[in-house]
Amino acid sequence: MVEKAYKFRFYPTPEQESLLRRTIGCVRLIYNKALAARTTAWYEKKERVSYKQTSVMLTNWKKQEDLDFLTEVSSVPLQQGLRHLQTAFTNFFSGRAKYPNFKKKRNGGSAEFTKSAFKWKNGQIYLAKCSEPLPIIWSRQLPAGCVPSTITVKLDPSGRWSVSLRVNDTRDLRLKPRLKQVGIDLGITSLLTTSDGEKVANPKNLQKLHKKLRLAQKSLDRKPDKKSNNYHKARLKVARIQAQIKDSRGDYTHKLTTQLIRENQTIVVEDLAVKNMVKNHKLARAISDASWGELVRQLEFDTPRTKVTGILGSTTHHHLRGQNQPSQRACLHKRCKFRCAPPYIVLCVGCFLQHLHLDLLHTRMGGQEWVLVDRDFFSIRPQLEQF
Repeated sequence: MVEKAYKFRFYPTPEQESLLRRTIGCVRLIYNKALAARTTAWYEKKERVSYKQTSVMLTNWKKQEDLDFLTEVSSVPLQQGLRHLQTAFTNFFSGRAKYPNFKKKRNGGSAEFTKSAFKWKNGQIYLAKCSEPLPIIWSRQLPAGCVPSTITVKLDPSGRWSVSLRVNDTRDLRLKPRLKQVGIDLGITSLLTTSDGEKVANPKNLQKLHKKLRLAQKSLDRKPDKKSNNYHKARLKVARIQAQIKDSRGDYTHKLTTQLIRENQTIVVEDLAVKNMVKNHKLARAISDASWGELVRQLEFDTPRTKVTGILGSTTHHHLRGQNQPSQRACLHKRCKFRCAPPYIVLCVGCFLQHLHLDLLHTRMGGQEWVLVDRDFFSIRPQLEQF
């Protein structure tokens, strides 16, 4: 059983849009008030405020006259907002994220509904305090027998509405075993180069719309009054262009990773410190537009559930080059001076091609297989099953 989320676009009626906008606004307000309360309690009294305490605060806020509008929306998204804040603090104290930020209206927002706040009937979704079903554009059908457990309604900065349905998928999505293996080297001129010599072009989505985006942002900067309608129209124009870039980049990445997973049994990817690489101001835009991190993240997400072996170069696998580790290592050929920690052995590309026609190396290593680490080095995998 795999927990999956299916995302769809929908176009709400004026009544539904009014209710959803008020719900998202209340969720943002509660989140910001709880974050301010927890921050103030720590800096002034050195006290930590838990989720239960913020839940009590929510009950008291609903009783205030100036906040009586909180009772006009469903209480479930408000509680879920407090839970998300608690998760944000948990990630912060664990070192996985930065300190939580306040939510802003211009960034859109989202509201999460659990089973008690919506009804699934005849393939339609009825939200709490809403008599009509959501007019969802069903671009694909949910798996047979799957019922949504959680629904998240989202409004993005460009004004588009989407709904995400979380379901438990019981289907077996594992692919049939294949004999093909591939190593991937990420780049800018070519988005990736495989060990077979195949090069995948970089679409450069940002570069295609960079001039249009720059002109729209200049027009936005000329609007001094942020409360005017002209400023709002200019902001939406910039947001729509950025959404177009994001959608085209995400679509290309999804199709590319799906093709790699369906055609190969083992995928070896180098582990790049993208966060450190974008500090180079000359290459930051090109590296960010290539979306290396998202490509590797999708491969890591899809390989376990499709029964495809994914190997990421890191310090945990000594035969692969990890972050902040030199790629030079000892070549099996006597003329090479590179070093490698045993029992893993490395051949540079020149020596590998030179001895490729000989079966001596393959026989001596007991039938072990070679894997392309990057453009310059090959390495031996003693046991594929251990990864």
